[in-house]
Amino acid sequence: MIEHLYIENVALIEKINIEFNKGLNILSGETGAGKSIIIDSIAFATGQRPGKDFIKKNASKAIVELLIFIEDDYVSDEIKKSGIEIDDDNCILISRSVNQSGKTSCKINGKSVTVGMLKEISSFLIDTHGQHEYQSLMNPLKHIVIVDGFCGESLDNLKLKLSEKYKVYKSVLRKIQNIDGDERERKIKIESYNSQISEIDMANLKENEEEELSERKKILNNSEKLKEHSDKIVSLLYRDENGSVSDKISSALDCLFKISVLDPAQKEICSELEGISADIEDIAERIRDYADSIDSNQNELEEIEERLDMLYRIKRKYNKDIKGILCYREELENKLNFILNSEDELLKLTELKKSIEAEIRKICDLISAERKKASNKIQMGIEKTLKELGMKNAKFKVDISKKSEFTTNGRDKIEFLISPNLGEDLKPLAKIASGGEMSRVMLAMKVILADADTVETFIFDEIDTGVSGRTAQQVAQKLSDLGKKRQILCITHLPQIAAMGDSHFLIEKVSDSKSTTTTICELDYKKIIFEIARLTGGVEITEATLKAAEEMKRLALNLK
Repeated sequence: MIEHLYIENVALIEKINIEFNKGLNILSGETGAGKSIIIDSIAFATGQRPGKDFIKKNASKAIVELLIFIEDDYVSDEIKKSGIEIDDDNCILISRSVNQSGKTSCKINGKSVTVGMLKEISSFLIDTHGQHEYQSLMNPLKHIVIVDGFCGESLDNLKLKLSEKYKVYKSVLRKIQNIDGDERERKIKIESYNSQISEIDMANLKENEEEELSERKKILNNSEKLKEHSDKIVSLLYRDENGSVSDKISSALDCLFKISVLDPAQKEICSELEGISADIEDIAERIRDYADSIDSNQNELEEIEERLDMLYRIKRKYNKDIKGILCYREELENKLNFILNSEDELLKLTELKKSIEAEIRKICDLISAERKKASNKIQMGIEKTLKELGMKNAKFKVDISKKSEFTTNGRDKIEFLISPNLGEDLKPLAKIASGGEMSRVMLAMKVILADADTVETFIFDEIDTGVSGRTAQQVAQKLSDLGKKRQILCITHLPQIAAMGDSHFLIEKVSDSKSTTTTICELDYKKIIFEIARLTGGVEITEATLKAAEEMKRLALNLK
């Protein structure tokens, strides 16, 4: 429920703080006082687009904050799924602002959220009903949603089961569609797959071949340099005219041998140098072998270049590396085998499709049964409530018909039908109901569906349109009854409804020489009587109207 509403710089409002209460909260005031601003502010805070003149004149931005206490654990869990943490006091703070350029900021408990997230979370918290919302009641596409909301967990489980089966069903349909093309299309695919497979096979592709060929090409292109460098190494080590490394080490060994005869402690160094001499001989031999192996075969070089060019072209054609092309070839083969074996596969898939369709129809029948069961209760409840609201001869029907196709929502088509007067045929709401009748149907809906609805706050904007007298009293009683289960915010012009309020807020327009502002305050008992009298008697309030207002309030308290 809404515990606190803060509004700053919205339309004619500078700053107001409102503490709403449980039960039926009445909002009243003169025409044009700004009652709709309160509702528009709440709508803005819950994600609706602000109107053209939403921001107060000369203000840089408008701010609306809602402090909401959450009683239902289901609602808390759904909000937590959106990543919003809820404090131990089970409250969340919604804050939204908009500046003159139209840029908005949305926060929940200090965490920035998108407008989409704000709307989704708010849908669990507040339900607004006004004259423009009647359109949803007149839209047959919304009727199935209303009925399903009344069915509860049993229907939810069936719809979940149906959704799972439907996914499998759609998957089978896609596979059948892939197979069940025309013969010409299948022939084209077979030729294409065979052609690509043959081309890839003829290329005889091997992973890492390109790298190996590039290395070999590099060697062949530089064979003369490699041989030149190799010969120079061998010459330096063994055949240099100025004295090779081998000759110099031999001379060094002679000297070191003579030293070791005179100083035996140097024999170890002599042995180490002998080892180095042997290593140099080995290196020289290996370099000679390497130089002899170097081949400048021009034919091989041309073959490598042709092969690399072919690899480049096939990679460019398929836009993949060699490994990717080989994987693609495997995919082509799988597709080809799938088509070639399609007749058997098509038969299997067709049988599977029939089997799943039969299972889905059974689930759809169970869903229809749940909806019919709920519809009977809805029909009886709404007819009873409409009679209590002055529509004594009204007949209400939840018309359920079966569609030829099924979806994840089953195969039912649901439409609300009404006959408001004796002798009239049942017709769709949109074709028969007047504004006053629609408001009573809306209220009857909320009364009947309240137990199935998890939303904790209902807002009724002038739901009393088109009603008066005894009917107004019945509407007031139903709002009061609804207020025992939910928090209700109700804008009204009717004294009968105002008298039934658990709390009453007066909205006024205050002007001075410089500006006009809208204010709101909660009324005490004495001021409530005065406001009921104003609603009853208009501008002139007499002792008689005050006495009548007090009697109306006293009777309302006795009815609660």
